[in-house]
Amino acid sequence: MPRRVVTRGAALVDDYLLVWVLLSVGVGIAVPSMAILTPLTTPILAVMIGAVSLTLAPERFRRLRGRALIAILVVQTGMAVFGFAVARGLGLSPALTAGFVVLGAVTPELVTPTMTELGGGDTALATVVLVAAGVETLVVVPAAVTLFVGGSVAVDPVRIVEQLALAVVLPMGAAVGCRYRWPDRIGAYDDIYPSVSGLMVILVIGIVTAANASLIRNGGGVLAVAVGALVLNGGGYAAGWLVGRWFTREERIAAVLSVGMRDFAVAAALLVGAGFPAAATLPAVVFGIVEMTTSAGFARWFRR
Repeated sequence: MPRRVVTRGAALVDDYLLVWVLLSVGVGIAVPSMAILTPLTTPILAVMIGAVSLTLAPERFRRLRGRALIAILVVQTGMAVFGFAVARGLGLSPALTAGFVVLGAVTPELVTPTMTELGGGDTALATVVLVAAGVETLVVVPAAVTLFVGGSVAVDPVRIVEQLALAVVLPMGAAVGCRYRWPDRIGAYDDIYPSVSGLMVILVIGIVTAANASLIRNGGGVLAVAVGALVLNGGGYAAGWLVGRWFTREERIAAVLSVGMRDFAVAAALLVGAGFPAAATLPAVVFGIVEMTTSAGFARWFRR
């Protein structure tokens, strides 16, 4: 296939990602039988993580201020507590509460460095936060789930760690290693990797929406979940803004987007892979729509 055709296809995915996500949600609701693809969420997630991690060139990790990195990671870790507080404040079920806890505990959205770049922020800082948070999830996600929902939903921390290792940490480590070993060969396709990751996001959202189709059609607390998604997303942006008040403008933009943007596709895939009830993925679906809209708006606002 000619490189030009692939590049055009990649641009279609990147430029209209929100549209594709909305279409994927619509297809999932209309074709609930897509839920049969649920076992594929873990390998899809691994491809998604691996693809975007191939863009992490070593030079991105240099000349960073450790103070800014540590401050963002501390606030990032606290998002699991905030997710739990939001769910409890809305009186959500244990399954939906688990969904919000995992949303808060996972990494920032994989496109956060891209959105940071579009907003004129410190892309290198956003990238390092993403990598560090990916490793951190091995501890944060199982600990948060066990602490906040372990008594109300059957939780197997070992299974969660296995999912994180197979679908997040190993693909990320392998991709960064390949980029370090063959920088020119791997870097030649930097314009395509994010699009591959975006395509995987579209697939995961369609599958988990199909698994929740009946719940969505019947109402199933969707309004309360939407409110929770808005609060979690907006609260994350606010926390990033506050922690970044002593940073440079570029670092502050990276902080806002890194804390406010949660990787909804990772959260959904982990919940499915770890055996949570299908309803637990509903917050990820709704949050994805909210986040894709607000982050694009913030990127444009920061750029102006």
